[in-house]
Amino acid sequence: MTKIKTTMVFLLFAGLLFAQEMTGLDIMLKVYNRPTGDDMTANLTMTLENSRGDQRIREIKQFLKEMGDMDKKIMFFISPADVRNTSFMNWSYADENKNDDQWIYLPALKKVKRISSDSKSDYFMGSDFTYDDLGDRHPSQDTHTVLKEESIDGVDCYVVESIPKDEEYMYSRTVTWVVKDKWIGLKKEFYDEDEDFLKRLTLKEYKEFGDVIIITNVAMKNEQKNHQTEMKLSDVKINTGIADRQFTERMMKRGF
Repeated sequence: MTKIKTTMVFLLFAGLLFAQEMTGLDIMLKVYNRPTGDDMTANLTMTLENSRGDQRIREIKQFLKEMGDMDKKIMFFISPADVRNTSFMNWSYADENKNDDQWIYLPALKKVKRISSDSKSDYFMGSDFTYDDLGDRHPSQDTHTVLKEESIDGVDCYVVESIPKDEEYMYSRTVTWVVKDKWIGLKKEFYDEDEDFLKRLTLKEYKEFGDVIIITNVAMKNEQKNHQTEMKLSDVKINTGIADRQFTERMMKRGF
C-alpha cells in the first residue's frame, strides 16, 4: 500500500472515530430518555441529618406514571405526625419548551398551592433538594460539555459539565458523572450563583428490572450548610397499571 493510500485510510478511520464520539448533549439526552417503565410505586424514606448528626425521618408513599408526552409523580407523606397528609405532585413534559408544573398540599391550610417559577429554588420540606431538583429538567435548557472520561471504583463514566442557558437559573453550573452504557448519574455536583461549590448528589444504590433501571438510594449533601438528605426507596413495583386519576389535586387532598 502506498504512503498516500495509507494516509488516506488513517484519516478515514480517524474521521469515523471522531464521528462516533458522543457530545455532552448526546450523553445527557441518553440519561433523560433512559427507560423507566410505564409506572412505578414505592415506599420512600427521607432522612434529614444536620451538622450535629441529629436525624429526622419521614415516610412517604410515591407513585409515578408515564402518560404519553408527560410524566406524572405524586408523593404522600405518611409520617411523622407534623407532616402527615402533606402531598406533592409534579408533571414533566416531553415538550422542551414547557417547564414542569408542581403543586403542594398543606393539610393545615386545606389548600393545594401551585409552586411558582420563583419558588422552585426553595428547598422542599426542609430537605437539601429544591423543588426544581424534584422535577425533570430537559437537557436542551443547558449547554453540555464533556470534560473527560473517568473511572470511579472501576465504573467508567463520562464527566459532563452543564451550564444553564438562563443566566437567572439557581445553579451556575452542574457537573455529572454519567455511567457509560447505563446512563445513570453516579454523582452530580452543583455550584451556586456565585460559582461556589454548593452540594453533591451521590448514587448509593440502584436496581434493574430488565431494561429498566430504578434509582433506589441517593444522598444530597449540602457542603455549605453541612446538612444531608438521603432518599431511599423500598418495595418498588413497576408496571402495575396505576390509574390516571391518581395524579390529581383531588387525590392530593384525599391522601393515601
